[in-house]
Amino acid sequence: MRFLIVLLALAGIFDSALALRIHYQDPSTAPPCAVTERFDCGAVNHSRFAVFPPSSFDEDPASKKVHIPVALFGIIGYALIAVLALVNRLWLTLQAAEIGFAFASFLSYMEAFVIEKWCVYCLWSQAIITAILLCTIVALLLQGRKRRQLAAQ
Repeated sequence: MRFLIVLLALAGIFDSALALRIHYQDPSTAPPCAVTERFDCGAVNHSRFAVFPPSSFDEDPASKKVHIPVALFGIIGYALIAVLALVNRLWLTLQAAEIGFAFASFLSYMEAFVIEKWCVYCLWSQAIITAILLCTIVALLLQGRKRRQLAAQ
């Protein structure tokens, strides 16, 4: 099960890298996922919420304030999950997956109710982190069951 988690985390790294590419792409060029007015990765990845901390409306573009792209957090988070799963630290993998799920859920909320546009890469990321969370829960349950069976023998 942990190798499935690693595989999903690698898919998450790839997905987040694609979103990061859109973030650094020129906003005037149409990204490949600008399919409708509701699904537009460019609008989402160039919004003020695509960086942390979010940029303010009155912020001077020439200011030296550091903004980290949210997609970079995704790459780092998925890499951490992959490493934790590989070294078989499922409890820590669960904690990282819970944080990632909460983060992705918050970003989905922002897309739905603040930006009012959806990013295909973000939706894939939400699905991937949900699958990782569920796989980690199942893996921990199976691990606990196996320990109880060994202890009963």
